[in-house]
Amino acid sequence: MTRFQKAAPSLLLVAVITGVTGYIIGCTQEQQERKAQVSAQEANEEPASSQPASDAKAPTKYSPVQARSRDFYTPNSEDLGPNEMRLLACGTGMPTARPKQAASCWLLELGNGDKFIFDVGTGSAERIAAFQIPYNYLDKVFLSHLHTDHFGDLDALFVGGALSGRQKPLRVWGPSGDTPEHGTKYALEHLRKALTWDLDGRAGLTDPRGYHFEVHEFDYMGMNQIIYQENDVTIRSWPAIHSLDGPVSFSLEWNGFKFVFGGDTYPNKWFDKYAKDADFAIHECFVTVPDMIEKFKFSPQGALSVGTQIHTAPEAFGKVMSRIEPRMAVAYHFFNDFDTSTGIYERIRSTYDGELSLATDYMVWNITKDDIRVRMAVVDEDVWPPPATDKPQLPDMSLRIPYSKEISGGRLDVKDVIQPIYDEINKQYGTNEKQE
Repeated sequence: MTRFQKAAPSLLLVAVITGVTGYIIGCTQEQQERKAQVSAQEANEEPASSQPASDAKAPTKYSPVQARSRDFYTPNSEDLGPNEMRLLACGTGMPTARPKQAASCWLLELGNGDKFIFDVGTGSAERIAAFQIPYNYLDKVFLSHLHTDHFGDLDALFVGGALSGRQKPLRVWGPSGDTPEHGTKYALEHLRKALTWDLDGRAGLTDPRGYHFEVHEFDYMGMNQIIYQENDVTIRSWPAIHSLDGPVSFSLEWNGFKFVFGGDTYPNKWFDKYAKDADFAIHECFVTVPDMIEKFKFSPQGALSVGTQIHTAPEAFGKVMSRIEPRMAVAYHFFNDFDTSTGIYERIRSTYDGELSLATDYMVWNITKDDIRVRMAVVDEDVWPPPATDKPQLPDMSLRIPYSKEISGGRLDVKDVIQPIYDEINKQYGTNEKQE
């Protein structure tokens, strides 16, 4: 049975959840934490016989030295159960990324160890880094379509992930288009070409294994087609309606769970059919038309066209969710501010009365068979890359592309101050490296 618990505000972020600021949904894991905490406290208390009967209903006594159950999520702070999913919001905003919200990006962790990234929009790579997950585990990306607010940080994840410990190709699944030039394969081939200088400049200096794409382009017209099936995980796709032919929506099925990510789309019959009875359904919910006119300075004509025809209006989002009836509906693709969220919430509630999260960056959902727990993450802004899961491969110095004679000739002679660094490292690590 779902229950609600008052949550303390996050140290860094405060979200609007289910339309009531500061409330979260409880879960079995938290119940277990509280039981363990109470048991530990009881072990330190006097025997029951020595306590007055009037104390039987006294408030819980919290230990001055033992941890209490958290109302927030901190990376690397808790295990993920074998029958549990955890979703991390790494981008929930709009094409104009901003400090509070990057563009679309969702990181789904499964209890079997698998991790999947759905979209990697502009600004989202730093959010991914904040969750401190080793990059070797972040090698699977599923793109809903090729707008930059849905794949604009793919280059940052590709290069930065390889530099920081992803020792395997980045695997990318994405739709075809109505022409080859509108497809994922074309986009990534040309992205790889655009990175020619970057990648050539790293040759012979770093572990080379991660600087490769493995592209899996599938038919955007496929109806609930299986596009991925590994380790008891099945991912399907179906068409979406947005801007041009090509966008898709996804479902992921694992261990009796069904997770759905709609990407960007006008409400459509395929989502209505294939997303039914999902445990967790993410669907775009665009800024209200009045806010588009007032805050984005759109013309009324442009606001109506973009906000209700190219994207999904809040009222339409609510109608979609009232039809598919997920355990949790998640609205995203709007700037979640104090003066915009209320209007979005009220318009959704005009057509939908089920469980609802208005998403913002660093929101975290833990999903079990019994409960869905919603919290905000508290992250370290000074985070460094997590440790690699495998031993790095030594670079092949012979692959380095040399400077031209003119550029090389401009080097200042500082070998005398650099040599002690080499001496220190060679002594500490048993190497025999020499200056160039």
